[in-house]
Amino acid sequence: MANELQGRKVAILLAPVGTEQVEFTEPKKAVEDAGANVEVVGIQTGDAQTMNGDVNPGETFSVEKTFSEVSPEDYDALIVPGGTVGSDNLRGNEEAVSFVRSFFEQEKPVGVICHGPWTLVEADVVKGRTLTSYPTLQTDIRNAGGNWVNEEVVTDAGLVTSRNPDDLPAFCSKLVEEIAEGKHAEQASSV
Repeated sequence: MANELQGRKVAILLAPVGTEQVEFTEPKKAVEDAGANVEVVGIQTGDAQTMNGDVNPGETFSVEKTFSEVSPEDYDALIVPGGTVGSDNLRGNEEAVSFVRSFFEQEKPVGVICHGPWTLVEADVVKGRTLTSYPTLQTDIRNAGGNWVNEEVVTDAGLVTSRNPDDLPAFCSKLVEEIAEGKHAEQASSV
């Protein structure tokens, strides 16, 4: 439905370098096509270099606002794309980790794909939750108290996760659905 997310405001994270391009562009387009207003939030404003397959430079995209310029209260949902280097940059930034954690505290929908769950582990919000990711993160997720499963898309009370770019159609569809549903009280159970 074209206006399913009309009036909703969504933050999507973009690292200064290393975010997987298609994991940024496809979810962003999906929620915009459903009527949401999307803002690109990151560590610093300006151009950010995305990657294709983690090793080939992709396009550059603009980060509109920094974490210090926004508040999770400004948004209805959050999207955390993957990319090995980009995800590592985000999980190493205190403001990014705090920003992500706040969405769980406020019971808001969060969509995370590929290596993006590293940020969830760092934010200490996976305990007792079922999620998926790129397979190499499964030990990190389990060590943080999460239940890792190898499925195309996993939804756990407002948390939507997928493994890799091949899962994007299912991820984007479920992400729009969860954002349309709004807050999920169970989101706060892992914080």
